Amino acid sequence: MGAALRRIQVGNALGAFGSGFTVPFLFVYVARVRELGSGTAGAVLAVFALSALVVLPFIGRVIDRRGPMPVGLAGAFVASAGALGFGLSSSAGAVMASSALMGGGIAVIHPALATMIVWCSTHTSRSRAFATQFFLNNLGLGVGGLLGGLMVDEHRPGTFTLLFVVEATMFLVLAGVLATTRLPRVSRVVHSGDNPTASAPEPAATGGGGWRTLARDRAMVLLCVLGFVMFFACYGQFESGLSAYAVEVTRISTSTLGIALAANTATIVVAQFVVLRWVEGRRRSRVIALVGLVWTVAWVAAGVSGLVAGSHVVATALLISTYALFGLGESMLSPTVAPLVADLAPRPMVGRYNSALALVKQCALALGPAVGGLMAAAGVYGAYIAMLVGCSLGITALALWLGRRLTPVQDNPLVRLPEPAVAEGREAEVSPVSGAEVAGARGELTSVV
Repeated sequence: MGAALRRIQVGNALGAFGSGFTVPFLFVYVARVRELGSGTAGAVLAVFALSALVVLPFIGRVIDRRGPMPVGLAGAFVASAGALGFGLSSSAGAVMASSALMGGGIAVIHPALATMIVWCSTHTSRSRAFATQFFLNNLGLGVGGLLGGLMVDEHRPGTFTLLFVVEATMFLVLAGVLATTRLPRVSRVVHSGDNPTASAPEPAATGGGGWRTLARDRAMVLLCVLGFVMFFACYGQFESGLSAYAVEVTRISTSTLGIALAANTATIVVAQFVVLRWVEGRRRSRVIALVGLVWTVAWVAAGVSGLVAGSHVVATALLISTYALFGLGESMLSPTVAPLVADLAPRPMVGRYNSALALVKQCALALGPAVGGLMAAAGVYGAYIAMLVGCSLGITALALWLGRRLTPVQDNPLVRLPEPAVAEGREAEVSPVSGAEVAGARGELTSVV
C-alpha cells in the first residue's frame, strides 16, 4: 500500500477501536448507570440508527462534490462531540442528542473512508485494500470491546465516562491522521467495462440526476437488494434473534454467548488473508453465491443446536460453529462487495454509490433486529430459522443473477481480456518476419557500410 492508503487504514483501525470501547455498553450505561430506564436506552439506540438513516441519503452527494477528506474530518469531529457528550450526560434529552451526534458522525465517516480507499487503490488492488480495512476494523472493535469490558464497573459511573473520553479522543486522532494524508488529486476510479482502460460517459454529479443514474444502473440496484438480504440475514440478527435463540432455545449461558461472538471475530482475524488469497482471481458473483451456501449451513447448524439442546456440549459446539461460519462468510464478502461497488460507480459518483450501499446496510440493521426480536418474543423459532435459511439461499440466487449483469472485468478484476482486433492485425503484419531474415538484413547493412 502507498503512504496515503496506510494512513487511512491506521485511522480506520483507531476509529473502530474507539467504537468498540463504548457501543456494546450503551444500553447498560443509559439504563443502569444513568438510571434512565430500559425505555430510554432503547430510544437512544433507535436514535443512533435513525440519525444514520437521515444523513446517508445526502452525504454521498457532498462527498462527490467536495471530496471525501473534508467529509471524513467533519464526521470525526461530530462523532467525537457525541461521544464526549455521552460521557457527560445525565438526562434523557442530553443522551438523545449525544446519540444523534455520534450515530450521524459515524455514519458519515464510513462512506468517506470507503471513498478514500477507492481513490488510493486501483481496480486490481482494491480487493486487498478493502479486506485489510475489514480486518483492521474487526480487530479494533474486538480489542476495544475487550479492554472496555475489563475497565467498566456498573457501580462506578466514572469508569464509563473514561470510556467515552477515550472514544472521543480516538475520533480526534482519526481526524488528525486523515488531516496529514495526501490524497491523489484525481481518483484512480476507472469505470470497468469490457475494456478496463476505457471510461464511461460521466453523468451529472450534482442534483437528482446522479441518483437517477444510479437507479437506472440495474447491476447496482440488484447489488443493493443483495446487500440488504445479506445484512438482514447476518449482522441484523447477531444482537437480536440469534442471541435470543441461543439463550432461549439452545439454552447456553450469556458467558458462552460471549465466547460465540469472540469466535466470530477470531475467525475473521485469522482467516481474512487466507480467504483473500483464495478469492483473488475468482469471479466475485460466485464468491458471494458461496457465502450464501456457507450461511445456509450456519443457520441449519443453529437450528439443529436447538433440537439437541439436551446434549449441552453438542448444542454449544453447533452454536459456536454458527458464529464462526458467519465470520468465514464475512471474510469472503469484504474483498468482493465494496470493491464491486467502486467498479460499478461512474467516476464522479463513487461517494454516492458508497453511500447507497451504506444506507441499504443501515436499513437492514434497523429492520433485522426488529423482525428477529418480534419473532423471538412470539416464540416462533422454527419459522425464524426457516426464514433465514431462505434468505441465505436467496443470497446465492441473487448473486448468480447479478453475475449475468456484470462485465468480465467487474466480476473479476484480474481477468485477462483479449487484445483488440486492431492490435492483432498489426501484430500479424510484423510477426511473419523471421529471425533469419532479420539476420540477413543486418548482414547486408554491414557489407554496405
